[in-house]
Amino acid sequence: MEEAGIPYRSGFVSLVGRPNVGKSTLLNRILGEKVSIVSDKPQTTRHQIRGVLQRPDAQLVFVDTPGIHRPRTLMGERLNAAATEMIGDVDVTCMIIEATGRVGPGDRRIGAQLPPGSVVVVNKIDRVSPDVLLARLAEASEFDVAEWFPVSARTGEGVDALVDHLWSRLPEGPAWFPAGVTTDLGEGFRVAELVREQLLRVVREELPHSIATRTVTWEWPHVTVEILVERESQKGMVIGRGGSVLKEVGTRVRRQLPEGAYLELKVRVERDWQSRPGSLEQLGY
Repeated sequence: MEEAGIPYRSGFVSLVGRPNVGKSTLLNRILGEKVSIVSDKPQTTRHQIRGVLQRPDAQLVFVDTPGIHRPRTLMGERLNAAATEMIGDVDVTCMIIEATGRVGPGDRRIGAQLPPGSVVVVNKIDRVSPDVLLARLAEASEFDVAEWFPVSARTGEGVDALVDHLWSRLPEGPAWFPAGVTTDLGEGFRVAELVREQLLRVVREELPHSIATRTVTWEWPHVTVEILVERESQKGMVIGRGGSVLKEVGTRVRRQLPEGAYLELKVRVERDWQSRPGSLEQLGY
């Protein structure tokens, strides 16, 4: 694809790092819309989420990945594998670290795998003083990378400079997605993710890793999302007294759907689904 003799450029950029460093928030900020769910719970992102930033002569395809951590279940191992494979298999790898905490062993394990030309993004600079930020940047200099960018995914500070750098790194290539497309996620997947996001916000008990969601019916405007838990006791927590939790979650999700959508939520117990290969494959992990 080429206009007026100007070659079209395109490429893939991965966002990698430990859990809760702000990868999904950064992706949403860059795209100017929500394509990846966000919460303060570890392992909120469980899939490779692709977001597409377009301009007439170029296309940046971002890949948001699960946080790399010490796995305790088969699901954790698969999430790590999904993230690790994107450290080098792209045009530019962006490793995200936090300005609010020192560079630690987890960061160093990821940093040791970075290919030449990678970028370190120091996120959450809006939460620290200039002196602390300088200390974090000094720590980040231990990584052998091409550039360092201090940003705030929450406020947008520094994000334009990061994106400008990424545009400049693109090789000549095809348009991987049609004009106007911002993600490759299907609508059913996106609605299931919205349900999981709101469950993580409404259910405050220790349930995040035990919850999975999937869309089982899509006959617009009727959508049915199934919520999987691992224990019967967890089912009661997700439903809430008199169905209060499900009602609250449904209300929050419908606000983010087109007018007229009818959302039905069902809860099912599937014991130890995080450690069962068949269950994980059905859920797309």
